[in-house]
Amino acid sequence: MNHGNRIAELREVRGWTQEELSHSIGITRASLSHYEKNRRKPDFEILTKLADVFDVSIDFLIGRTTHREVVMDEDVRNFVDDLELSDKKLLERFNLTIDGRSLTEEEAKRFIAFVRMERMI
Repeated sequence: MNHGNRIAELREVRGWTQEELSHSIGITRASLSHYEKNRRKPDFEILTKLADVFDVSIDFLIGRTTHREVVMDEDVRNFVDDLELSDKKLLERFNLTIDGRSLTEEEAKRFIAFVRMERMI
């Protein structure tokens, strides 16, 4: 099953119209229709809103799993959202990787600096 079918099925199970769902996540009904008919793929922000409103995981929405439930409970999600990547203890404890290769501490610091600089622009 693809993302469009999953979105439509979840919406229909709840008895919502496309108008109701699209309004609740801040998009047009036409955009939702395009997603449901697989003419367009929702971006990460929309996937997140859909997952939250349906209380399912993004992996379920995009077809990576058949398990509807959200993997992270609310406490874990809040913890992850509040992680400060530049915390030295965190960098030492977790292995950050890109393309399967571990980042050195210096690379992690440069990455963080890059993100901070980009946010300032």
